[in-house]
Amino acid sequence: MKTTTANGRVTVEQTPCVIPDLTVKDLLSTIPKHCFERSALRSSLYVVWDAFLVAAIYKTATYVDTLISPDNFSLPNPYLYTLARVALWALYSFANGLVMTGLWVVAHECGHQAFSESKFINNAVGWVLHSGLGVPYHSWRISHAKHHASTAHMTQDQVFVPKTRSQRHLPDFKPDQENLEGSSVTQEVMKELWEAIGDSPLSATLGAASYLLVGWPMYLFTNASGQKRYPAGTNHFKPTSIIFSPHHFGQIVISDVGVVLWALAIGFAIKSFGFGTVFRVYLAPYLWVNHWLILITFLQHTDPLLPHYRASEFTFPRGALSTLDRNLLGGLGSVMGWIGATTTHGISETHVLHHVNSHIPHYHAWEAADALRARLAQAGIKLEGRPSGWGEMYRIFKECKFVEDEGDILFYKNAQGLAAAKAVFPDHSASDSGVEVDTGKEL
Repeated sequence: MKTTTANGRVTVEQTPCVIPDLTVKDLLSTIPKHCFERSALRSSLYVVWDAFLVAAIYKTATYVDTLISPDNFSLPNPYLYTLARVALWALYSFANGLVMTGLWVVAHECGHQAFSESKFINNAVGWVLHSGLGVPYHSWRISHAKHHASTAHMTQDQVFVPKTRSQRHLPDFKPDQENLEGSSVTQEVMKELWEAIGDSPLSATLGAASYLLVGWPMYLFTNASGQKRYPAGTNHFKPTSIIFSPHHFGQIVISDVGVVLWALAIGFAIKSFGFGTVFRVYLAPYLWVNHWLILITFLQHTDPLLPHYRASEFTFPRGALSTLDRNLLGGLGSVMGWIGATTTHGISETHVLHHVNSHIPHYHAWEAADALRARLAQAGIKLEGRPSGWGEMYRIFKECKFVEDEGDILFYKNAQGLAAAKAVFPDHSASDSGVEVDTGKEL
């Protein structure tokens, strides 16, 4: 952010963020009709392909493991053979973690009824796949549907809801020394906020790491990073949780049964093969799946340039367009970007389209996303963020600290009370096409 300082006050040059006034019909009409078609056969082939890749990666790792021996090649120290095996299985867990995330994405599409035309097939396949990855299928399907209906809504969204100034117990807002938009703050207030929040590289690193390591189970079990108005004890396993309605009771029980069977299967496998084998073959890739899930979804919905809305300004299209497409692993080069995108079925790269219409299967999402981007570009909207990765997680934790308790369109402020973006509205009087944006018409 470019800043200027005068008379003890810092002013930041903010990036304009167009607040959409597009309708759902306008957004969907640009997408080719065949992109809405769902095929149980085609979707099933992706399940088979992902399962084949998991098995192939395992077979390759076990074969290479047998070659790491003094009988095949000589190393200067016997401990290097152990180190080589550790490196091999670490690479295995990373690779299969990505592929298993792809299976997770297919299960997620089942919950959106995007796997096939049949609700029974969708729910049956989704329950099996998600249970096999420790996810309560219907429980998460229900809360996730609420997230899609109210994305970026401060009191209705279900996950990655920003904490407000008061929720973070920060010094009270001082209207004579700062503004709600975060474009101008006195150095005195900046110092107060900095001291109250703490913004060291270590804290940002630990914060990002904790999200990636335990963020997913903590959300399921304790509603961590979830909707702030929900009472303590809210979780995805209790049928009477505030997340669900009474008629969901049986579905939550079925979801819990799936997770219990998963846990029992892991316990049986440990008893039969030993913890080391089970950890190496399944649990290590499973931890990577949880890691990728949080990294992908957090970065899709968290950025200094993304608005959040209170009820008076929220609409479904605004919520759907308050997310970003990012290339998973793209920061590591084009090859790794291709691997990240293909193994996870483009869930990160086509996420804006997914929020506009979640019934579109991933194999049509690429084409549909391109069509949607062209329409959004006409409206002055570009929703492509930086590549997803650990560096980006660190940056977001450094820049996204809190939002204000007041205001209807909110942007994250950093540890000094400055916001990187400002809201602007389309100026339809400027052109008959209605696509020009007057960046002077601010909130």
